Amino acid sequence: MAAPTLGRAARLWGGPHRVAPPLSLRRRAHQQPRRARGATGLLAAQCERGLFQEVFPAQIAEEQLLELLAPGRPPLTAYCGFDPTADSLHVGHLLPVMALLHFQRAGHNVIAVVGGATARLGDPSGRERAREPLAAERVRAQARGLRAGLERLFENHRELFWGAGGERLGQAVLLDNSGWLGRQQLLDFLGGVGGRLRMGTLLSRQSCQARLRSPEGMSLAEFLYPALQAYDFLHLHQQHGCRVQVGGADQMGNIMSGYELVTKMTGTDVFGITVPLITSTTGDKLGKTAGNAVWLNREKTSPFELYQFFVRQQDNVVEKYLKLFTFLPLEEIDHIMEMHAKEPEKWGPQKRLAAEVTKLVHGREGLESAKRCTKALYYSSMEALEAMSDQELQELFKQAPSAELLLEPGMSVLDLCRKANAIPDGPSGYQKITDGGVSINGIRVTDPETVLILGQHILKNGVSLLRIGKKNYYIIKWLQL
Repeated sequence: MAAPTLGRAARLWGGPHRVAPPLSLRRRAHQQPRRARGATGLLAAQCERGLFQEVFPAQIAEEQLLELLAPGRPPLTAYCGFDPTADSLHVGHLLPVMALLHFQRAGHNVIAVVGGATARLGDPSGRERAREPLAAERVRAQARGLRAGLERLFENHRELFWGAGGERLGQAVLLDNSGWLGRQQLLDFLGGVGGRLRMGTLLSRQSCQARLRSPEGMSLAEFLYPALQAYDFLHLHQQHGCRVQVGGADQMGNIMSGYELVTKMTGTDVFGITVPLITSTTGDKLGKTAGNAVWLNREKTSPFELYQFFVRQQDNVVEKYLKLFTFLPLEEIDHIMEMHAKEPEKWGPQKRLAAEVTKLVHGREGLESAKRCTKALYYSSMEALEAMSDQELQELFKQAPSAELLLEPGMSVLDLCRKANAIPDGPSGYQKITDGGVSINGIRVTDPETVLILGQHILKNGVSLLRIGKKNYYIIKWLQL
């Protein structure tokens, strides 16, 4: 039978723009004080947090999935796919990962699928034009990057966020769909999967309709993408007993195709769960395509930059983000927000949000690195600056020129600035210092003839941070100290 329409899912879960648990849970929560949370079980708890946005199909989910995910039930298996269209995950991927981690924390098993095969076609969902074709070797290299990022997230969660004594943390498995799609024979695939997916249903998807009306149209490869993703669900169901697919809110059409295929070929009820899309202040989806990606790979976005991204979130979203991006209990989030109402100048919720996310992504050392960089840049902390590694200096001052100098006897601030090519020759450079336009290690220097002093102008790690004006930094590394 054809998959139920999106409207059927929206009736239970409030549609793509409204998050709500089932009616029975809404009633229960409404009857209790705010701190006495009414949600029990994974599904209800994550709907209350706002992480689970829609569940499909709605009626069967209310009848079966609530009970299947209740405490004490045998573990289910859930999966989410990540296409390697870049060599790193970004912040937009974090919520699907958080959904898998919450399944794990509830004792269920999870599978993260890297789309080494599906990335060759390109998902048309939410796109105005086709993706640039990716060569096979590039996809393989990017898949390795995604796999490393996923492994790091699961490992950091297990080591730093899972302290429940005696409770079972579900298993996590990483797979690549090129392992099964790459072995599929074309005629077998079309005769099997293709014979069970209806053209009318695929053509009715919003993403498909929009692309077909566009001047560029839609390629056959893109049109078949939902069929390949549906086969992923079927394969994982048959080989791993997977019954739940997780995806972003823009993946509902693909999830419905998977539901249709699995139920037709096996007769088993399966389910789809979507999580919200994270958008910028202008409403654009965060990601590579929009050019606003905040990456989860240190080589592309440093721990400091990731930390600052979350520290800068506005008050109107920070409570929502604490519920979505952290494992903090809702009662603790309530307390954080109550303290923030009394002392908004401390930015307590933003700092806690940034710390929790940075620790999950980059580990404990990554969080400490982000805090060191923050203290050095914004609080002129000499202690933090002395503790910074060369890598942190380069991350913090990416565009800053660097110079390696020998400390000569009697070397002055003026000598340093000229050897670093930081000021012009002649009287104008001299005046730049006397006018207060030069600082070393966060301390303003106004006497050009001041002799450089170890421990003050030159830090214990053999570095000086020279700033000219407000934004022009120079990293000085001293040799043979």
